[in-house]
Amino acid sequence: MNGKVTTTRTKLERGRSVLGPALELVHTGRAPTRAVLTAELGVTRATAGAVAAELEALGLIRVDSRPAAAGSQGRPSHRLSVEETGPVVLAAQVHADGFRAALVGLGGTIVATAPGCVTVSADPAQVLGEVVEAGVELLRASGRRCVGAGLAVPSAVAEPEGTALNPLHLAWPAGAPVRDIFAERVRAAGIAGPAFTGNDVNLTALAEHRHGAGRGAQHLLCVATGHRGVGGALVLDGRLHTGSSGLALEVGHLTVNPEGRPCYCGSRGCLDVEADPLAFLTAAGRDPGPEVSLLQQSRDLLRTEYDDPSVRAAAEELVDRLGLGLAGLVNILNPDRIILGGLHRELLDADPERLRAVVADRSLWGRSGSVPILPCTLDHNSLVGAAELAWQPVLDDPLTVLTGRPS
Repeated sequence: MNGKVTTTRTKLERGRSVLGPALELVHTGRAPTRAVLTAELGVTRATAGAVAAELEALGLIRVDSRPAAAGSQGRPSHRLSVEETGPVVLAAQVHADGFRAALVGLGGTIVATAPGCVTVSADPAQVLGEVVEAGVELLRASGRRCVGAGLAVPSAVAEPEGTALNPLHLAWPAGAPVRDIFAERVRAAGIAGPAFTGNDVNLTALAEHRHGAGRGAQHLLCVATGHRGVGGALVLDGRLHTGSSGLALEVGHLTVNPEGRPCYCGSRGCLDVEADPLAFLTAAGRDPGPEVSLLQQSRDLLRTEYDDPSVRAAAEELVDRLGLGLAGLVNILNPDRIILGGLHRELLDADPERLRAVVADRSLWGRSGSVPILPCTLDHNSLVGAAELAWQPVLDDPLTVLTGRPS
């Protein structure tokens, strides 16, 4: 009898040790059925069934009670999906034209969003206080359990301090302790769970790698321009690469036009000022208006007036500058995929062959070794990436985080 109890306990402990990996497989869509979960985890069918049942009991996933029809071989298998009514995290993004707060569930699903102010104050504490207030309103309306919070900011975030080193497109002071401020506001609002902060393009790459156009890539390069400036991020061997202190891939300050526009960093012709929405509007001879963001104005111009010679010429100029920067990065990093976000995604859609040709012509490997260049596919991908930071402790150890009991 004691031997049987010991065997049962051993199986349960083995199953609980893979709760986190199992949850991540379902969260990222890599285990749509229990059979796939079994194979990915390398466990028995019984152990995989027990793991799925425990995750379901925690309110994290849903196991279809009716097995899905099998193909020509194998048994039918139960479908797995994230629990649509389960816990959420608070995610927020601050940018030059305002902020947005959201509730995000497992699977990168945005449950609710609240756009914020149009003008961002020079006081990060005030802005982040407003961000958290917006999140609290969303949580109150949803009635959902919150297990953490994540924030995306348009600045390199130094580690381990969590300071915004260069919020060039905000009026915030360099070195503002954004992670501490955000965490304090989250705690003061009574929101449970830890709070995290990261660079917005790093978080775009994280979200796209787990849920979007970067899924399956081992060495993923992400370059994006949002409301102002240009950022980059790199996923190496399936993990976000931030360097020794969080400052890797500041691609916005690659020089792509030595005689170009003055940059906020003190140099000239940086990608940051040669390939962002303001650069596009300026090159097209358009005066930016205050009604909507620079990003939205640029998108609207590309979509509605691309046949205008001045707009097409401006788009080609930005594509050539962007392609020059991407080619340099390809030569150094040798990624297996490039994804483009923000206005760069729109430029790729407008003239995909021109951008790919510029990169191929300027890279060492030429057309024979050209890397796929794809548009990002997620809406609000920086928000989803901020949510990924907050979900990570749950993915690492769901039982301890949700119940207080060790795995």
